[in-house]
Amino acid sequence: MGDIRESKRPRVNGNHVNGYEPEEWFIGSIDQGTTSSRFIIFNSHADPIASHQIEFENHYPYSGWHDHEPNDLVESVEKCIEKATEKFVAKGYKTSQIKAIGITNQRETTVCWDRKTGEALCQAVVWPDTRTKSLVRYLKEKPDSDKILGLCGLPISTYPSSVKLLWLIRNHGEVSKAYEEGRLAFGTVDSWLIYRLNGGKERNVHVTDTSNASRTMFMNLKTCQYDDELLDFFEIDRSKVDLPKIVPSSHPDAFGSLASGPLKGVRIAGCLGDQSSALVGHCGFKPGHAKNTYGTGCFLLYNVGPEPVISEYGLLATVAYDFGEGRKAYALEGSIAVAGSGVKFLMDNMGFVRDSHKVGELAETVPDNGGVVFVTAFSGLFAPYWIDDAKGTLFGITQHTQRGHIARATLEATCFQTRAILEAMEKDSGHKLTGLAVDGGMSNSDITMQTQADVSFITVERPEMRESTALGAAIAAGLATKGCWTSLEELFEITHNKPGRKNFVPEGNPKKVKLMYDRWERAVEMSRGWVRNAKEEYSLEETPSP
Repeated sequence: MGDIRESKRPRVNGNHVNGYEPEEWFIGSIDQGTTSSRFIIFNSHADPIASHQIEFENHYPYSGWHDHEPNDLVESVEKCIEKATEKFVAKGYKTSQIKAIGITNQRETTVCWDRKTGEALCQAVVWPDTRTKSLVRYLKEKPDSDKILGLCGLPISTYPSSVKLLWLIRNHGEVSKAYEEGRLAFGTVDSWLIYRLNGGKERNVHVTDTSNASRTMFMNLKTCQYDDELLDFFEIDRSKVDLPKIVPSSHPDAFGSLASGPLKGVRIAGCLGDQSSALVGHCGFKPGHAKNTYGTGCFLLYNVGPEPVISEYGLLATVAYDFGEGRKAYALEGSIAVAGSGVKFLMDNMGFVRDSHKVGELAETVPDNGGVVFVTAFSGLFAPYWIDDAKGTLFGITQHTQRGHIARATLEATCFQTRAILEAMEKDSGHKLTGLAVDGGMSNSDITMQTQADVSFITVERPEMRESTALGAAIAAGLATKGCWTSLEELFEITHNKPGRKNFVPEGNPKKVKLMYDRWERAVEMSRGWVRNAKEEYSLEETPSP
């Protein structure tokens, strides 16, 4: 990135005072994900200066189970801080210039520990884990289950932390015993990291921010505090479990400070769940701002303003961020199961190309999809369709069809589903979409981003620096730290005036786009109902031929 002390750009905070130019400052960001942990150090211009990433093992002991070793998460974060700081110092900077640290994390993953010893009681249950399926069915049949969505913004499913905690209390001996003896501590990954990075039981800093708490189903979305009706519904006795205190996402004192390591004493001043953090990293601070992360699947977040909106179209309601002093925003969230995994399917299963970026090149060998529509319903269809019995279906194949047509149809499938979610978000919120900020692997594809702009009739905004999730946590920490960023408007100017930012403006013929989208919606309907007897079909698919 070059030495920022030689930058010709103006300083972000404070002009020269009596001929003195203030020392440059930096913010560190812990980005703890499902497969790896990272630590990135940003300068005042929101540029990454030094970073380190470590992958750790995911455990799948039984079908549907997905575990992490809780200490692996902590140790990988501590190592990343150590290595990134070494790189930072090697560039001539001082650790004293790092003014604060933010944390962003995988959401819903559940950790339980003994509040007396400070040690984990079991493996962390990771967000996609589905061992709770039968428990979810039980909860859906309970009286008043229809009230839950209106209180917390989330439907009853295997994802949230609530059902994971209840399952562990019912089924894990150590957790159950600690619960009955009143020494069970519960938290999502942010709480566990903050607790351990502060030194564990000695300081006992046990907190979470509103964006993470909104994914547990224990928090009332309007009050942003734990709700007794929700806790009772999930059969959680508050006298037997230590829940983390809910605090704003940006706070100078609530998250404590690092108890050891090269940055010992540096305050943790920001915390956001990963998808909220990505929205903040894109500076999506106004109603109508939206972001889409194109990863294995897609996660869309849409800022709806200072009041929560409970969706009528199958979307999730969540806290986008809470910076205190009236700076709180809610969001609608929608997810797409297949995005980058569709590209991977063409590579690994169909042998179309060897490298993922070649799929875009293959799609560009043809002028359009040639009438081919690919409904990539490998696991049914998520929001706003919610069609469980759909299967991946390819329509419109003729003797004219080439690999390029199928490649283009695969990319278009993600773009069409994104449009459908964005339209649902506009209907729910009453806010017109002002633009779509993008990040993630598929956002590197120009043809995909141009297609997204064309089919959605919106401008797609792709920054050169794609570390939006980590930047969001850094922003949360910087806003709470004296002498760093001072306003959301200032941050918007910094991030949106960078060189290398590319906007994709709609260029498609509206009549042709309408025809394409109508054909897509017809294909979605035709993919419905493919699975009629799930148990028999599963048996048929899984049983080896004699």
